[in-house]
Amino acid sequence: MSDFNTIDDLDVVGKRVFVRLDLNVPMKDGLVTDATRIERSLATLTELSQKGAKVIVASHFGRPKGAVVPEMSLHPVSVALSKALDRDVPFAADCVGPAAEKLIGRMADGDIVLLENLRYHAGEEANDAVFSSQLAGLADIFVNDAFSCAHRAHASTEGITHHLPSAAGRLMQAELDALSNALGAPKHPMAALVGGAKISTKMDVLGNLVDRADLVIIGGGMANTFLFAQGIDVGNSLCEQDMADQARDIMTRAAEAGCEIVLPLDAVVSKEFAANAANETVTLDSIPSDAMMLDVGPASIGDVVDRLGNCKTIVWNGPMGAFEISPFDVGTNAVAREVARLTKDGKMLSVAGGGDTVAALANAGVADAFSYVSTAGGAFLEWLEGKELPGVAALSQ
Repeated sequence: MSDFNTIDDLDVVGKRVFVRLDLNVPMKDGLVTDATRIERSLATLTELSQKGAKVIVASHFGRPKGAVVPEMSLHPVSVALSKALDRDVPFAADCVGPAAEKLIGRMADGDIVLLENLRYHAGEEANDAVFSSQLAGLADIFVNDAFSCAHRAHASTEGITHHLPSAAGRLMQAELDALSNALGAPKHPMAALVGGAKISTKMDVLGNLVDRADLVIIGGGMANTFLFAQGIDVGNSLCEQDMADQARDIMTRAAEAGCEIVLPLDAVVSKEFAANAANETVTLDSIPSDAMMLDVGPASIGDVVDRLGNCKTIVWNGPMGAFEISPFDVGTNAVAREVARLTKDGKMLSVAGGGDTVAALANAGVADAFSYVSTAGGAFLEWLEGKELPGVAALSQ
């Protein structure tokens, strides 16, 4: 992943720089409720502005499907962006055409403007050549700082690169460097922790990881399916019984690749999925038929913690249990805090990503303690699957 241009390779003084961000942020009543994605984009915008570029910011918002949907306007985001930058960020009522051209024509070196929702035009998601050309016509240089959109070959992530010199922004650069170090050329022993509800959504992830990692730790509802595939009665637990053959196939592939699959040794079970529900810790051979496995028990936690002590790299996607409700967040919290400790002590490179994973690490209080936490959902998952991401490939030198 190191063969892409960055801002360091650009001469941006007096140039119009089209910066693709992911400003698809949570909104309620016309106000941004979580500015994390905005804040993580500030470094690129500030640097380009300070270097004398005319910074043209573009993003999608929601799924308007090529129509103008007022509730999906980026105007409220321009207010939040202005606040975050502590400067005025003028807003254009369209991302191409007279409105965009007029605003950009008035820009001075160092100015930052925001264009309206790219997906108001069907050509964005269709990666239409004409629309790509229209976007490119607004600028001299393209900078992509939206790794979370890099798995999509859209006009503003792939098409535009055919017309303009292109480079990765600082957030994209940090993401690619972290991912390359974690999976492209990791230090061994390498662990992968994969959790979540269903293995059916992560078969490609598991298939790729067993060929790369020394051990794959499986948690969450996924673990139930693997246990069931080994003949264990998981009671009323979430379990994809029809995926048992695929689970056994993954275990066979792992054994052939010299990768160890790590499954729970005990279970915290309850008869109801609710906060503070009555629960007990049981061995795997005594899960009650009317109970659900909602977390791993102390033996499982101890086993995983011991194994991680020997690892140099970990890639994490998905929780160990039902972390959303106490007390079933104990397993996820304990393992996350151990990874954070090993990272802090300089013994481990830790890279995590995916929506549930970010929330789980925040719940454990360690979201800032990993080497890198990706806010990209689909792009992070496709990277774990070993797929080429169009938005990244387009930046190759």
